[in-house]
Amino acid sequence: MISKDRRYRAFECRADANEAAVDGYAAVFDTPEVMYEFDGVKYSEVIERGAFDEAQMGDVVMNFNHGGKPVARTKNGTLQLMVDDHGLKVRADLSSTAESRALYDEIKAGLIDKMSFAFTVNKEAYNKDTRTRSIQGIKRVFDVAAVDFPAYESTAITARSYFEAEAERERAEARHALELAKAKYFYMGVN
Repeated sequence: MISKDRRYRAFECRADANEAAVDGYAAVFDTPEVMYEFDGVKYSEVIERGAFDEAQMGDVVMNFNHGGKPVARTKNGTLQLMVDDHGLKVRADLSSTAESRALYDEIKAGLIDKMSFAFTVNKEAYNKDTRTRSIQGIKRVFDVAAVDFPAYESTAITARSYFEAEAERERAEARHALELAKAKYFYMGVN
């Protein structure tokens, strides 16, 4: 089940020619990504260096499009997640089941070349000036998934609800400031 409190991000996936392994980066640090745009105003999100320092990643699965049977898992050693200077690196052995071998063949053929990951946030900040949400701490990584379209349909729902709320808050603040300015002008004009 995909939950509205999980976030999904994309990364590129590469097949290793010598074995049934794929690797890539589930997250790249300090790289803002536009998650929502309203009336020409862009709202971005960035994963900060150190966001994975306390993340729970002991039982993470890899699957296709965030569903179906797992094709690799950290608990049995077929999935490895490593944080390095660039971001969250993923390496998966897809040789153990018919589903995993089929997915490997699709990645190797270039039919599937993107991935995404699902996570929850435990620490974040928002910069009103740059309209950027900074993910400072990730509580848990649930899965990494090979995806056919990295358009983040599930993410878009979560990200849009967050950023739509932020855009509405900004519009309400602007309306309030305008009302105060009008009231001040009216008050000064009457006296």
